Amino acid sequence: MNTKSRSDSYAAAGVDITAGYRAVELMKSHIARTAVPGVMSDIGGFGGLFELDLTGISKPVLVSGTDGVGTKLKLAFLLDKHDTIGIDCVAMCVNDVICVGAKPLFFLDYIACGKNVPERIEQIVAGVCEGCVQAGAALIGGETAEMPGFYPEDEYDLAGYTTAVVDKDKIIDNSKMTAGDLVIALPSSGVHSNGFSLVRKVFSLDKLSKLDRLALTAANTQLGGRSLAEALIEPTKIYVKPVLALLEEVPVKGISHITGGGFYENIPRSIPDGLGARIDRTAVRVLPIFDMIAEVGNISEHDMFNTFNMGVGMSIIVSPEYAARAIDILHANGEDAYIIGEITESADKIQII
Repeated sequence: MNTKSRSDSYAAAGVDITAGYRAVELMKSHIARTAVPGVMSDIGGFGGLFELDLTGISKPVLVSGTDGVGTKLKLAFLLDKHDTIGIDCVAMCVNDVICVGAKPLFFLDYIACGKNVPERIEQIVAGVCEGCVQAGAALIGGETAEMPGFYPEDEYDLAGYTTAVVDKDKIIDNSKMTAGDLVIALPSSGVHSNGFSLVRKVFSLDKLSKLDRLALTAANTQLGGRSLAEALIEPTKIYVKPVLALLEEVPVKGISHITGGGFYENIPRSIPDGLGARIDRTAVRVLPIFDMIAEVGNISEHDMFNTFNMGVGMSIIVSPEYAARAIDILHANGEDAYIIGEITESADKIQII
């Protein structure tokens, strides 16, 4: 830790350089958990170094992904809970790149805050590191920017970036998709990191009294004994390892990460022109939290499926002859996968019936 670098003038303007050094020291043990073969640098340098091992990859293609957490951060502020929001940040990036079959290699994060509270920054980065461990990626760098006057002291923003690699001949590009292929669902862990502007409006999260905040953390029978706070803050599930295991054994024709825009926007992104997806509404295992959101907010079923993941965090499209094998592999890797529909010859990119 650098003990000589300190600016009283900068501190008077609201930026504490020494707090940044303290935060880095607190992060180091968490970052060490994410180390994978290829990492060549310690945290704190001007650039993160990673040596790319191309063994078994004849035509390497690098795939990038970047995203943030959105207004789910407002819930973290409200609950003063910061140790899982980093998982969301990683998930939003790595779940995207896995849709083309790419394996995440490393991750970078960016935290901008009104005031650098080292212990809070540590909690955020601990979550990022947990997400990296789940994804098998290394956290090789990042940035914490203290920006007084731009952000309130108790608030921050969080964004991330990942680089992944895939063999060009194994990129999932939907070119072989045909009518009759089946759509497999991977269950979500909850709302994930999308639709929180609507969630905050439905539950008036920005206007809660102290009594309301107690109710937010109380056990709720509709949610199986969990509190509303627990159900909403539940981090986004990371699907990288189960999907990579599947790709080793089964030819996959399309993958969609169900994020903002729900079923209607995301499932069609993995389907070529001339084909569509017919989803069996009765097959979708909708989580209780979505029933509650729809009920309290008086939201139509169409809007729910056009905003939220509804209990399906990822969809995977395979030929019928591989469906049973695919589900067995996913089950063996901890995913309770199940079929929710099929691909059809249709001008409609998606139908939920």
